[in-house]
Amino acid sequence: MEMREILSHCDHTLLKQESTWEQIKEICDDGVKYGCASVCIPACYVKRADEYLEGKLKVCTVIGFPNGYSTTAVKVFETENAIRHGADEIDMVINIGWVKDQRWDRILEEIKAVKLACGGHILKVIVETCLLTEEEKIKMCEIVTESGADYIKTSTGFSTGGATREDVKLFAEHVGPGVKIKAAGGIASWKDAEDFIALGADRLGTSRLVKLAKGQQGTGY
Repeated sequence: MEMREILSHCDHTLLKQESTWEQIKEICDDGVKYGCASVCIPACYVKRADEYLEGKLKVCTVIGFPNGYSTTAVKVFETENAIRHGADEIDMVINIGWVKDQRWDRILEEIKAVKLACGGHILKVIVETCLLTEEEKIKMCEIVTESGADYIKTSTGFSTGGATREDVKLFAEHVGPGVKIKAAGGIASWKDAEDFIALGADRLGTSRLVKLAKGQQGTGY
């Protein structure tokens, strides 16, 4: 798979707590240059990034991040605020405690509320696979499908593990029609990226692939 094709699936990501505007601006520039799907950045930089990019690249931000235990009302407010400031895509974290309590109706209700707040913009639902059992992952595939969200996403990258090939394969086997998959966390090589795409991932959340591309510019990978 060509480098540019892989990067077209990439949400070029910078979500570190110490991220500065200069760093955000750099990943915006790189995202445009390398043809990424979006930049995924902290909500506090969405408005400035949207103004800076002038429509050249989609802006994605995170909601209830990284722990997912904000109230539904807070997640809805965060989403509405982000969309108002120019976010094109929203990546929300589910309430993991509700999964453990099997509060499936509450989880579904919350995802639907955030999707409504997106106002037609793309919603990706982060289920934090490293904290779930296989049965819980399958149940979340069902709930995300029922919710009307656009993507199920493996990980925040801030917990005990990131995307695995096994989880992406499991998602591909259990999500319904129209639900896409985003693999995120620990994607460190072109081989990783190719494997995840081959297994069914439509998006890749990573900061490393563009760095690799910068090192290989002109090699025609």
